Parts: sequence; structure tokens; C-alpha cells
Amino acid sequence: MSSNVILEVRDLKTKYITRFQEDVYAVDGVSLQVEEGKTLGIAGESGCGKSTLALSLMGYYFPPLYYTDGEIIIDGRNISGMKPDAIRKSILGAEIAYIPQAAMNALNPTQKVIHFIEDVFQAHDPYKSKKEIHEFAEEAFQTLGLPPEVLQKHPVELSGGMKQRTVIAVSVLLYPKVLIADEPSSALDVTTQKMVIKMLRGLMENGFIKSMIFITHELPLLYNVADDIMVMYAGEMVEKGSAEEVVFDPLHPYAKGLMGSIIVPEEGLRDVKLTAIPGVPPNLKAPPSGCRFAERCRYVRAECRGASVPLYDVGGDRAYRCILPEEELREYYRREAEKNAG
Repeated sequence: MSSNVILEVRDLKTKYITRFQEDVYAVDGVSLQVEEGKTLGIAGESGCGKSTLALSLMGYYFPPLYYTDGEIIIDGRNISGMKPDAIRKSILGAEIAYIPQAAMNALNPTQKVIHFIEDVFQAHDPYKSKKEIHEFAEEAFQTLGLPPEVLQKHPVELSGGMKQRTVIAVSVLLYPKVLIADEPSSALDVTTQKMVIKMLRGLMENGFIKSMIFITHELPLLYNVADDIMVMYAGEMVEKGSAEEVVFDPLHPYAKGLMGSIIVPEEGLRDVKLTAIPGVPPNLKAPPSGCRFAERCRYVRAECRGASVPLYDVGGDRAYRCILPEEELREYYRREAEKNAG
């Protein structure tokens, strides 16, 4: 593993087991790397496996989610298969931190924010005094642009945006190497979204984290947040590349469909005609044997429904999962663009 790679994941497979003992293959053979100082964006519609991947990356599994195979290596340390108690004590919060969806509801409404922080330090650094914790928390909150008075408030006294930013601040107090932000800007108004994203960007600048994974269903949003982007569909990675490549020049038909289904203010994309992706993702209790996007793809061929489709390496860090050659896909997209323009 390269010295500047903070997180490396190799062929990770995790599943849910339902109460009827059915296996749901939510993350199926995902590999990725996150370098120090970089943000990896993960995009895909609801149900594609983004949030399950986020939970899986922490190595902390509890029913109905189970680890099946693969490796998770954080700063050279393989945490795959570690016992839950060891993960909770030495990994969560300290090596890798997680901001869940609906994070604004993650704080205990009966506790002041400072008491929540005391609990965090009690679990990881029990020798720190309350005075030291309070002084550290005040300094950290000021650095992150949050008024220290927030520490003495209950969550119900804070606005939705302030609660979101408070949860982010608490998540990084132990200086984790990797921060996973799962839909951190959803359910917020545009102004508050900008404040949250600005705060997340500042975490690396202020030394609170070394790298970040930003998860969202809004692929265009990642252009302003991430260095690299991975697109997921039905538990698999279907495309990866730089943010500019994936947003402005997507190769996989699903990634192309995601870009075409959202209004984008960026120059060069704002006039693109909106199109919907027909159909719904496959049932992951019994994934199709061939391409998982085949039933929704306008370019589908008979051979797409045969054997599983491997990732095709385009060169550099660019890859996509499709049997159609890059040149052929580009020609399809060019003709459609001309047709829509006319």
C-alpha cells in the first residue's frame, strides 16, 4: 500500500440476513483507496449500497449486517475481522469516524452537548479531566466556527443546521484519519448546506482529519466536494475516476443517467435535457447473473445478461463496469446529445 493511502479496501463483501434467513448482498466485491488529503465521493440512488458500504468500512458489524469477505486497511492496519469491543475502543472515532444520515437527530435530547463530549473522551481517554475536556472542546469548536456557548445547550435549543454542525464537530474531536459523511447535506436548506460543506472542507485544513468519504445521491454535488468519485449500483462499483471525469464525462450508462436526471448549475451542464432512468434497481436477495443495470439500460444486448461484468480499466484511476467499449459508448452519447440539441 502506498505511503499516502490512508484507507484501502479490497474486494469487500457484506450482507444483510433477514428474519426469514434470506441473504441480501448489499456490498458485493467493492475495492477502493482514499489518499491522505483527499476526499472520495460515493454516489448512487437510494438502495444502491452506499450507506451499507459506509457502515461496513468501519469494521463494526451488528445484526442484521454481517461481514462476508475482503479487507479493510486503515493506515496500514487491517481491521477486517477484529472483535467488536476492540473496534469500538481503538478504531471508531479515533481511526475512522462516521456522520450518519439524519445526523441532526443523533444527539441525546436530554444531555447538554458538553456531556456528550465527556462521554466520548471517557470511552477513549479516561485519564483526561473534565476541565481539560471542556477547554479542549471550547478551542475545537472555535476553530471549527462554532460558538462555545453551544457546548452548554441541549440539542432542542439548536437549529437543524447547528445540530448538524455540532455532530460533525463531536465526530472529529479525536482526530480520526478518515471521516465518513453519509448524506450530510440532505434535509437542509441551501444556505445551511453550504455552511455544512464549508465546515467539512475545513476539517482537513485545520488538521482534524486526514481524508474524507462523502456519500450522496446527488452526483453533481460531488464536483464541488470530492477529488475522486465512485458510482455504486446494486451493491457494486460501476464507475470510478476524478470528480471532473465522472461528472462531466461519465462512461457507464448508469452514471450518465444520474447526471442526466438532475438539474446542474455548472457551466456546460445547465442546458442538458433532463431524462429519467426507467425501472428500479434489482432485488439483491437474488442479483442477476449478468450486468445488474441491464434491465434499465437503453444500450442492453443479449450478452449483457450472461456472465457478471468485470471493471474495465480505462487507464490511470479511471474504470467502468460495462461490456461496451469506451468508443462505442461515447458515440451513443454524442448522437443523443445531437438529437436533443436539435
